[in-house]
Amino acid sequence: MNSQIEKIIFGGRLMLLPMYLGLILTLLVYAIRFSVQTAELLWHSLTLTDTQILVSVLALLDIIMVCHLIVMVMIGGYVLFITGSYDNSGTEMPSSLPKLKWLGYIDPGALKVKMSMSILGVSTIHLLGAFVNAGNESIDDLTKLVVLHLVFVVSTMAVAWVNRFAFQH
Repeated sequence: MNSQIEKIIFGGRLMLLPMYLGLILTLLVYAIRFSVQTAELLWHSLTLTDTQILVSVLALLDIIMVCHLIVMVMIGGYVLFITGSYDNSGTEMPSSLPKLKWLGYIDPGALKVKMSMSILGVSTIHLLGAFVNAGNESIDDLTKLVVLHLVFVVSTMAVAWVNRFAFQH
C-alpha cells in the first residue's frame, strides 16, 4: 500500500512537465518582442536621442535577463524535479540532455539563489532604465522602484545566506 502511494506522490511531479513546456512558449513571446523592439530601434536610430537609445537598449537587456531566468527555471527545474537523474554530488547526467556546466552543481537551494540573482539583475536593469528616463517618471514611481529593488536585494541576500548555512553540513 505504501509503495503505491509513493508511486502516486512521486508521479505527481510529472504534472510540472506541461508547465515547463509552457515556458518554451513564453520564450517565443519574448523572442518576438525582442525582434520587434530591435527592429524599431534600428528603424528609428537616426531620429532618437542618446537617452532614448540607451533606454531602448536597457529594455532589450531586460528581455534577455527575463529569458535567462525562464531558461534557468525551465532547465534547472526539469532536471531537479522531473528527471531526478542527479545524485547528491551532481555528477550523474542524463545522456540525452546536453552538458551544461552549471547543472552539475545545482541543487534546489542553489537554483533558488541563481533565480534570486537573476531577478535582482532584471530589477537592476529596470531601475537603471527608470533613472536614465527619470524626466518621464514621477518621484513616487522612482521611490517605489527603489524600495522594490531593495526588497529584492535583501531577499537575495537572505536566500543566499540560508542556502549557505543549510547545506554546509
